[in-house]
Amino acid sequence: MRKPRDIDAELKALQEKAKQLKAQRTIQLGELVEATGADTLSIEALAGVLLAAVEQADGKPEAVARWTERGTAFFQAGAKKGGRKGTGNDQNGASGA
Repeated sequence: MRKPRDIDAELKALQEKAKQLKAQRTIQLGELVEATGADTLSIEALAGVLLAAVEQADGKPEAVARWTERGTAFFQAGAKKGGRKGTGNDQNGASGA
C-alpha cells in the first residue's frame, strides 16, 4: 500500500520556493539597476523611464527588439571584460557581495 502524500507539506514547500525565487528576482533586478548605472537616477526618474518603456513596448515590438539587442550587447561586453559587478546571473543565485 502506498504512503499517502502530505499535500500540506508539499504546498508549504512550493510556497517557500516561490518566495525564494521572488526574493532572488528582486535582488537581480536591483543588481541590474546598479550594473547599468541607473542607480544614479532619482527613484522618480527611474520609475518614469521604466513606465515610458512599458508604454512604448506595448505598441512597438520593434522597440523591444532594439532594446533586446542593446541589452544582449551590454551583457556580452561585460562578460568579455571579465568583471561585470554582480548581475545575479550565476547558476546558484549568489550575489557578488
